[in-house]
Amino acid sequence: MSLLAPEVHAALGQLLKGLQAADNVERTQAEEQLNSEWVANRPEILLMGLSEQIQGQEDPSTRSFSAVLFRRIATRARKDPTSGQTKDLFLTLIPPERNAIRAKLLHCLATETLPYVRNKIGDAVAEIARQYTEEGEPWPELLGALFTASQSGDPGQRESAFRIFATTPGIIEKQHEDTVIAAFTRGFKDDDVSVRIAAMEAFASFFRSINKKSQPKYYALIPEILNILPPIKEAGDAEQLTKALISLIELAEVAPKMFKPLFNNLVMFSVSVIQDKDLGDQARQNALELMATFADYNPQMCRKDPTYTNDMVTQCLSLMTDVGIDDDDAEEWNASEDLDIDESDMNHVAGEQCMDRLANKLGGQAILPPTFNWLPRMMTSSAWRDRHAALMAISAISEGCRDLMIGELDKVLDLVLPALRDPHPRVRWAGCNALGQMSTDFAGTMQEKYHQVVLPNIIPVLESAEPRVQAHAAAALVNFCEEAEKTVLEPYLDQLLSHLLLLLQSPKRFVQEQALSTIATVADSAEAAFSRYYDTLMPLLFNVLREEQSKEYRLLRAKAMECATLIALAVGKERMGQDAIALVNVLGTVQQNITDADDPQASYLLHCWGRMCRVLGQDFLPYLPAVIPPLTELAGAKADIQLLDDEEQVAQVEQEDGWELVPLKGKVIGIKTSTLDDKHMAIELIVIYAQVLEAAFEPYVNDIMDKIALPGLAFFFHDPVRVASAKCVPQLLNAYKKAHGPQSTQLGQLWERTVERVLEVLSTEPAIDTLAEMYQCFYECVEVIGKNCLTSTHMRTFVDSAKSVLEDYQERVKTRLEEQAETEDGEEQSEETLFAIEDDQNLLSDMNKAFHTIFKNQGTTFLPHWELLLNYYNMAVVNADPTQRQWAICIFDDVLEFCGPQSWNYSPHIIQPLVDGMRDDVPANRQAAVYGVGVAAHKGGEAWSNFVSASLPMLFQVTQRPNARDDDDVFATENACASIAKVLHYNSSKVGNVQEIVAAWIETLPVTNDEEAAPYAYSFLAQLIDQQNPAVMSQAAKCFTFIVQALEAETLQGQTASRIVGAAKQLVTIAGLDANQLLANLPPETQQTVRAFFG
Repeated sequence: MSLLAPEVHAALGQLLKGLQAADNVERTQAEEQLNSEWVANRPEILLMGLSEQIQGQEDPSTRSFSAVLFRRIATRARKDPTSGQTKDLFLTLIPPERNAIRAKLLHCLATETLPYVRNKIGDAVAEIARQYTEEGEPWPELLGALFTASQSGDPGQRESAFRIFATTPGIIEKQHEDTVIAAFTRGFKDDDVSVRIAAMEAFASFFRSINKKSQPKYYALIPEILNILPPIKEAGDAEQLTKALISLIELAEVAPKMFKPLFNNLVMFSVSVIQDKDLGDQARQNALELMATFADYNPQMCRKDPTYTNDMVTQCLSLMTDVGIDDDDAEEWNASEDLDIDESDMNHVAGEQCMDRLANKLGGQAILPPTFNWLPRMMTSSAWRDRHAALMAISAISEGCRDLMIGELDKVLDLVLPALRDPHPRVRWAGCNALGQMSTDFAGTMQEKYHQVVLPNIIPVLESAEPRVQAHAAAALVNFCEEAEKTVLEPYLDQLLSHLLLLLQSPKRFVQEQALSTIATVADSAEAAFSRYYDTLMPLLFNVLREEQSKEYRLLRAKAMECATLIALAVGKERMGQDAIALVNVLGTVQQNITDADDPQASYLLHCWGRMCRVLGQDFLPYLPAVIPPLTELAGAKADIQLLDDEEQVAQVEQEDGWELVPLKGKVIGIKTSTLDDKHMAIELIVIYAQVLEAAFEPYVNDIMDKIALPGLAFFFHDPVRVASAKCVPQLLNAYKKAHGPQSTQLGQLWERTVERVLEVLSTEPAIDTLAEMYQCFYECVEVIGKNCLTSTHMRTFVDSAKSVLEDYQERVKTRLEEQAETEDGEEQSEETLFAIEDDQNLLSDMNKAFHTIFKNQGTTFLPHWELLLNYYNMAVVNADPTQRQWAICIFDDVLEFCGPQSWNYSPHIIQPLVDGMRDDVPANRQAAVYGVGVAAHKGGEAWSNFVSASLPMLFQVTQRPNARDDDDVFATENACASIAKVLHYNSSKVGNVQEIVAAWIETLPVTNDEEAAPYAYSFLAQLIDQQNPAVMSQAAKCFTFIVQALEAETLQGQTASRIVGAAKQLVTIAGLDANQLLANLPPETQQTVRAFFG
């Protein structure tokens, strides 16, 4: 029976009719009435009315629409009349109203017979259940109703129960596992396939929601789950198989090892699905995705499986041949000018992407043998699709197999290069693709060792008859040239540019656009060598830019602007002459004529202005008034965020480019990322202007700091905006300092409001990698402002935030160790974990630099604040994690360096870590410790003299390690050499056998890597030469050679180098050395470098 009066239902019926009306005006009026009369004034009547409409209406579409509307209204935000808190609308109703509505809703669910209507009612029930669960409030009748439904004689009711569990797994999270297992087991064995699938989806959702420690209780259900699959495949039900595989993918992401006992069975089943063309592409690709997911999350299990790697490589290559169907001669492909067509759902793309993941996760040792078992045969096949697939496979695996393939590049190129002359255009295209990818993945080696085979083979492809092949060859050249040294490119410039100039005359616009991009890259890499082509190219580009052109030519003009400004950067202001100002004026004209929001010239133009600022320097100032306003408008953009209430809105936004959808408490938030990308780019360009123009940028600093950079630090919708803002703040401070002077009132006022905001984000930044950038922003700001720029309050705030960051860091480390303890032998850490560790290491490193900068600028005034963190350092120096030990020792080094004799007050905390650090097997920690001993000798004064002299044996031991001169260890060795020199120079009175030590110290030279250690070591050597120390005189030739080695390695420069060269000349004279004879033993380049010093 109805609880509401008939007139209420009559009014509601009219409202529902209006909301579904085809007429826009009528529908808008109904929406206004819904919001103003029903939602605002009587939401409890509205929700009860809708639930009664669901129950009582004969028309199923009205019942369905009422359920959808109920869910939408129930999730709206509303202030709770009793508490004043904002909650979901349903939860703001008084308990008796809620109880009546939810009872009615459950009744509707139990009695509805049409599946599509029941599903909508189920969604509404799940939404209310979510609200109760998240609020921690009970809904005791729900669980009973769902368990009853899961055992109903009606399969639709059983499916509905599992659908609700899938949407809101929190309902059953707190139930005893035996009850949950029994319910799912019944579902997995249900007679109806739809129920079995719904049970799988519900289990996947539930399993993802429980904590890691609870998961193993449910591993035993895997055999039951996998038994669901074969009958669906036998029946050829591709749609249900697709759903089942998606659930398995979700489970494999969370706990791949629970499949271990049956993994080979699952591999064989999945391979049989991938092979079965009758099942359709979606099911086959989902089976492939399932297997790739195991590679992503448990590569070790995949490597150990006897058939996984071979079968997967074979299936990927097979899918990759599924290309160009019904277009054997590539006529359609050739005619198409849409180069960005989305092919992500095609089999050949799925195969390529899977090969890429397998190579990255399993590595070359696993992937290369089965792949190269096929590739040579495929490359000689008469079928062009086989040859195409082989080349695309090389593109796909080169990044992941880099370490092994880099030594075999000549063999790989022997396969690839002939394809550039293949009769089929798509094979030539794939050959270009492989070369382009290899140029990036083997950057450096490809350019240095193989330019003489790559460039002569790919440049002629620019003459191909097919425009798409021409464009792709030019694109591959971008990859090759942007990683090439100018000396490599110079001999090929004539040939390259003559071909690219011909492409500029192509009738196809996309070819012209690509040619311009390639010319721009060549100019960027060739630098000054490009100068001789300037007179040919620049007039052509000016022609393109000055011509009145229609809309379709806008991208071509944008590329011409990019090309012209990159050439300007390459050749410089002097070479351009009057063209520099002419180009800026042309850019100004283009800017004035931009009227459409989607004109690509606008974003290109912003970068072009930035380049011309770098070319012209201070001469660019007259153009700033035109350039800065559109830039600051973009940089100051607000986030475009929409709350999407229903599936229709979500689907509509999904169709548009440049949106990111974020689920949040049963709703979906849409964030327009394209606006945020532009905002990020604009702030990055502001950084360039501030860097280049410095004091001249002053008029814009205050406005940009207050409206863009400082608010940008807390712009939580987009990490890159916060990072760019963090780069911007110190550059703006520097520009202001250059304009007003370091001691000016103006700079002081700007710093006062800046430092508060920068310190604030050190406590509020949520992303670890971005937090590291915020610390970098802080220490760069302090470096700009200089000595004593921080008050006691600032330093205390900094230490408080650092304390909080360190606590969070320790918690993350603890969690990782617990997770690692649960992993099986040989199981690798996930990529996510490795990235998290790397982010933490970067964070500690940037925090260290912040502490270093504060000590450097504040000296001993920072000590009372810093010592509040001593407990963290004491824990870190004995930690098993070498990163933490290094972090603590580096901070102690700063205390020694910048607090002088006062550092002795902390000696009980510092001495043992330095001693242990000198013996540490991790080279970076040894380096930090030996550096600390040297600093104590140099800056610590009398108090430290006994410790540093007693450390000499340990310093020598560091230099005498078996691998002391290896790449990893050499910096620790050279720092030990410099520290011994400091002890002998500053504390010789405490060294008993100085002459013996000096003689031994000479054997620790040379210092040819560390530019900071070298001046100390060689200055001491020069001092010994001045004193005509016997240890030096008896080994004069060796000492001279050590000096020569440092000069050649450029670890000695400027005045230090001049002083040491003077000492070396003195040594030659006093010891009667034949310098020419000593130099004759060295390579010719070294001789040339050193003779330049000695004159």
